[in-house]
Amino acid sequence: MDKVLLDELPPPLPPEQIIALNQPKADLHSVRRYEWNGWVFDVPPGVFLPGETSRMIHQRLLDGEIDVRGRRYAAMGAGLGVEAVVAGLRGAREVYALDVHPDSVAATTRHYDRLVGPAEGTEFVPLVADVFDGFPDGRPLDVVTFNPPAVSQVVSEDADVVRNVCLGAPLLERFFAQLAGRDLLAPGGEVFVIASNTADLRAIVGHAVDHGFTPEVRLRHDWHDGVLTYLFRFHRGAAA
Repeated sequence: MDKVLLDELPPPLPPEQIIALNQPKADLHSVRRYEWNGWVFDVPPGVFLPGETSRMIHQRLLDGEIDVRGRRYAAMGAGLGVEAVVAGLRGAREVYALDVHPDSVAATTRHYDRLVGPAEGTEFVPLVADVFDGFPDGRPLDVVTFNPPAVSQVVSEDADVVRNVCLGAPLLERFFAQLAGRDLLAPGGEVFVIASNTADLRAIVGHAVDHGFTPEVRLRHDWHDGVLTYLFRFHRGAAA
C-alpha cells in the first residue's frame, strides 16, 4: 500500500519553476497584518505569513475534520499562532505551539492570550524548539499538524526566507525520527502534514514510512499552475 502511494506521488517540479513560484515577498522584514475567520493578527518582521496551504489546515481544525477536542495537540512551526488559537477555542486539552523562531513563539503567545485567554480544561504551552528538541517526555501527543518549509530548492540567501520556505525533506526526516524515536505520539495519534510538488513528496512520505508511520492522502488540490498540494495523515500501528 505504501509503495503504491509513493509511486503515485508526483516528482518535484523543475528547479527553475519551483524557484519562480516561491520568490519571497519584499515585506518579510516589516510589520504586516493578517485576517482570517474574523480575527486580526499583527505579523512581526520575520514571522511567517500564512497562505492558502496554511488555511487548509486552519479550516480543518476549525470545522473539526482535524479533531483536537479533549486531546493533546501540537502545532509544529506555530508561526503566527492561528492553529494554536483555533485549537484552544475548539477545546484541546493541551496546546503546544512549537517553533524554532523565538519571535514566532512570542507572537503566537500574544495572539493566544488575546483571542483565547485562560480556558478551563485547556493548557497552553509555547516552546522555542528545533522540531521536538526540548519537548517534554511523558506527554504523548494525540494530534500534530505541520506545514513545513519543505520546498526543495533554495530560493533566497536570506536566512528568514530559508527558515520559512526551503529547508527541504531532511527537516521531515528529523520530524518523523523524533516522533518515533522518542515515542511522542499517543496510541491512535494522528499527524497531518501538508506539502506540494515544490517539495520532494516521495522523500517526505518515504521518511515517514521508514520510521513506522502509515500514510494516507486526505486532500489533493490542483492549483492549475503545475502545483499539486497534498494533505497527508500519518498514524502508527495497524489501526487507522
